[in-house]
Amino acid sequence: MKIVTDALAQVGLENELVQEIVNTGRFLKVREGQPLIEPGMEAKEMPLVINGTLRVMREDKDGREIFLYYLEGGDACAMSISCCLGTQISEFKVVAEEDATLWMVPMHHIDTWMVKYRSFRKFIFDSYHDRFDEMLNTIDSIAFMNMDQRLMKYLLDKKQSAGSFVINKTHEQIAQELNTSRVVVSRLLKKLEREERVELHRNRIEVL
Repeated sequence: MKIVTDALAQVGLENELVQEIVNTGRFLKVREGQPLIEPGMEAKEMPLVINGTLRVMREDKDGREIFLYYLEGGDACAMSISCCLGTQISEFKVVAEEDATLWMVPMHHIDTWMVKYRSFRKFIFDSYHDRFDEMLNTIDSIAFMNMDQRLMKYLLDKKQSAGSFVINKTHEQIAQELNTSRVVVSRLLKKLEREERVELHRNRIEVL
């Protein structure tokens, strides 16, 4: 359990609260590409990311997806909390971007901890704030950026979340997350390569 207590201590939670979270939660390991939350699901647990990265997306009725933001070590999924507190079903999708270790906390403890522990209340509010800012950035990129700017922002966000200049994604996968076509993504990546901003390889992209 040390990996859990260390991760929770890093976000500034009291020792008593950390112990309650440890006592009531459970480990969950997800593999790269594995869905964690699907549209229509009822959120009964809040995932806390211990290590690895999760990708949060919106999906329309035709199965088209658009990327919203990443969840990394120490992050909580504000959307799942919102669904729980509002007794709503999920309208978003969460998938493991890479192999990840999560600590799953039953949602029925959230209300009690928010009242009992100031640090937990701050943690939840900070999570809402951070996720809201990231979604605003996504909306801004859709509304105000050209597709080549959106693509470069996506690559830089992915580089930061993965901690690597190498992005292991196919053109088709990127197109799905940006809600555009593979042909458009391939053309723009070639343009970025000519500008010496990226280097293209088979099924991977290196940000220069």
